[in-house]
Amino acid sequence: RYRRDQVMAASKAPPWPTELRFQKDRAELLIRFDDGHEATIPYELLRVESPSAETKGHGGDRPPPPAKKRKVGVLGAEPVGRYALRIRFDDGHDTGLFTWSYLRELGDEKISRMAAYTGRLKELGLSRD
Repeated sequence: RYRRDQVMAASKAPPWPTELRFQKDRAELLIRFDDGHEATIPYELLRVESPSAETKGHGGDRPPPPAKKRKVGVLGAEPVGRYALRIRFDDGHDTGLFTWSYLRELGDEKISRMAAYTGRLKELGLSRD
């Protein structure tokens, strides 16, 4: 049995992006949502956290994080339906589908995710450069 507030929260539409701006000079994506929330996400974090088999692995296998992505660029992006964005990176990667909720999550968690990423690189003797 659900409480009224749980039903209300579940029926609310997720925040919708109103602006996506790839800022080449800053190497980051600015994203604004219809609820007023906004975030910036570094290209490097978008690349290393791409929701693709290359970065997430197959099944239970966790691959090492992509190294040498500090200066990765974005060549372009296109919407996938009404729910996601496919980003084309200058290193050839373009298989991750970034849903609007995942982009919001990355923006909200960018500091902790970057720390985890750099920590794992260090642990494995890999470099961002």
